[in-house]
Amino acid sequence: MKLSLNWAEDFVKVSDIDINNYCDRLTDTGSKVEGFEVFGEDIVNVVVGKIVNITPHPDSDHLLVCQLDAGEGKLRQICTGAQNVFEGAYVPVCVPPCTLPGGKTIKDGKLRGVDSFGMLCSGSELGLSENDYPGANSDGILILQGEPEIGMDIRELLMLCDRVVDFEITSNRPDCLSVIGLARETAVSYKRELNVPVPVVTESDGDIKDYLTVTIDAPELCPRYSARVVKNVKIGPSPLWMRMRLRAAGVRAINNIVDITNYVMLEYGQPMHAFDYSMLDGKAINVRRALDGEKFVSLDSAAHTLTSSDLVISDSVKAVALAGVMGGENSEIKDNTVTVVFESANFNGASVRVSAKKQGMRTESSSRFEKGLDSENTMPALDRACELVTLLGAGEVVGGCIDVYPGKKEKKTVKFEPERINKFLGVSLSREYMVETLESLGCKVVGDIIEIPSFRDDLNLMSDIAEEVIRIYGYDKIESTPFKSEVMAGRLTPKQAYSERVHSLVTALGYNEARTFSFVSPKNCDYIRLDKSAPERNAVVIKNPLGEDTSVMRTSMIPSILDVLEHSFNHHIASVKMYELARIYIPDADSDKLPEEKKMLVLGFYGEGDFYSLKGEVEAIVENAGIKNVRVSSQSENPTFHPGRCADITARGGSVYLGTFGQVHPLVLENYGISTPVYIANLDFDKLFELSDFERHYKPLPKYPATTRDFSFVCDKSLESGAVVEVIRKAGKLVESVVLFDVYMGEKLGADKKSASFRVTMRAQDHTITDEESEKLTQKILASLEKQLGITLRV
Repeated sequence: MKLSLNWAEDFVKVSDIDINNYCDRLTDTGSKVEGFEVFGEDIVNVVVGKIVNITPHPDSDHLLVCQLDAGEGKLRQICTGAQNVFEGAYVPVCVPPCTLPGGKTIKDGKLRGVDSFGMLCSGSELGLSENDYPGANSDGILILQGEPEIGMDIRELLMLCDRVVDFEITSNRPDCLSVIGLARETAVSYKRELNVPVPVVTESDGDIKDYLTVTIDAPELCPRYSARVVKNVKIGPSPLWMRMRLRAAGVRAINNIVDITNYVMLEYGQPMHAFDYSMLDGKAINVRRALDGEKFVSLDSAAHTLTSSDLVISDSVKAVALAGVMGGENSEIKDNTVTVVFESANFNGASVRVSAKKQGMRTESSSRFEKGLDSENTMPALDRACELVTLLGAGEVVGGCIDVYPGKKEKKTVKFEPERINKFLGVSLSREYMVETLESLGCKVVGDIIEIPSFRDDLNLMSDIAEEVIRIYGYDKIESTPFKSEVMAGRLTPKQAYSERVHSLVTALGYNEARTFSFVSPKNCDYIRLDKSAPERNAVVIKNPLGEDTSVMRTSMIPSILDVLEHSFNHHIASVKMYELARIYIPDADSDKLPEEKKMLVLGFYGEGDFYSLKGEVEAIVENAGIKNVRVSSQSENPTFHPGRCADITARGGSVYLGTFGQVHPLVLENYGISTPVYIANLDFDKLFELSDFERHYKPLPKYPATTRDFSFVCDKSLESGAVVEVIRKAGKLVESVVLFDVYMGEKLGADKKSASFRVTMRAQDHTITDEESEKLTQKILASLEKQLGITLRV
């Protein structure tokens, strides 16, 4: 945003401020300055002169000798080759020593033997174009309009002296994309009065309702649409002061009506558009979504094909503007335009950005709308445009206005907490200073409530208010203070410590760690043969995935470890043991809540080892955590594992699930292209930590000998040995250990029977166990097994 300080002077006094000081101060208060330019400083000793007499050069057929009055009390002779000069013309005269833009220096000299004391200037030599000043082309001398004062500095006459500051406006401050917005920041930064006059509209006869109707079919994309009609329009050039201000802002002057819309856009930050009323079919304006395939030709004569995602301004037949971006060629202002409709509207920023980017036509208007403009600004800007129409004598404003406002903006408030702000910033500012600062920025403080102005959508929280206070007070004024806190030695949390413990243990068991991505393919559930109704299929979907293979967050670690094993198998590694300790993501039933992040420990190997070696490793992990009353039970319903070589491990009598381990199903291995048995354990790390008990008690070696008894039982094949062990353990306190040492199956026992042999160790802590005690416990064991499991001793 380029700010003319001459323009800003209309609202706040800045003429007495040094330009370097101004740039530093505004940057300090949050309005970053990219640079500045002083217009006119490179033009020295160029004044207004009047040509009194012209004679041909005695030694040239194309040079002319001019006698000029430059306000010096005598005539000045200058030779020129320009053929557009004439006696009585007012022209820019270089009075040596003189400098022009680009560092060009003019001195007295001779042209073909005739003295020439200076030079007559063209518009281009003064840095002007035809849009800046009529006749300012490079083909001849610039003929000045009217009868200006002779000897007057040309910079003053042409309003060339100005200081222009280039600001980098952040996307959260669209209010600063305007002269008034930056004038407000200037006033607050220098504690000066801001004066923004209320536009006064002088209406003529007539009623706008007789001229125009406005409807909004897409209120979600157009919260407000305001319009006025101007009749008896006189198209012509804008006055010099307006053209020079537009030039300073980097905008090309076109004609008075178009220049007014650009002028108001720069001054108020509200883009406007003017339609030729005679080109509106049905004398109606409708804000609607474009039709798919609808054709539109913009003001730059470029053809566009629109879709329903584009918002257009249309009459009763056709689109006449792409909302917030550019008007249409079919309704542009021409030299013969006599009635104009001024549009001042508010459009959805995202919609404008999408349309501008898609159509490849980003404009000053779209760059403002896409940042989110204040819908309350449409009417003040519209009134200012009509005020300028009257001021410039460009037409007559028809009585009344149309203001369709379906999405009226609600007033926003923030709690005022001075003490909290001071603590947050580390300063000690008074409540009065904060109130003064906030109110100078447009806020209104009523008790403990701050009413936020409509143009500051970026103020929502206490921290936003604190930022406004401190940026005006000055970040450089914050005193350095040492941190005040109790220093304590860094340490791992209990869960982090257990995680390190698990890493060490699993590594000691021969496993190497793997690290895989958390985002995976939804096809992973098919690869491990999960049912269609399996809860693991309900995954968190990534909105902007890199591809289908990384489109969801994983709900199981098994596919991840299988991918690692597959990679190793494909590289012909004979034996591999890998593990990973990572998270899975379980979506919440409430879609607005974050998913549950469960930490899982997964082990996987092939080559050396079998089901029982994996079982021992899992039991070692559980035992290391100090978890007691653990049960291992067969699992035949899990489709990922071999139905006869899979088990669940639980705690607390089977009420708490810890995980599953076993041999991977051959059909799953086919999906991964692995042709050797694979064994995997999938353990719930969070549950292991929750049940862990690392308190250890000293237990001395037994003083008294133990007694052992071997039992062989005939039972059903389906009976798990763990159930037998549990019954025996509960039979009496003297039972120290129970070990299965043999399993036999044969024809003599029957097809559905097996023989299981157990060694029971009995020991008392305070005496040597007697034969009577041993026999009594033996009978109790046998009775319990027969009663609870229906098994008897093998004969």
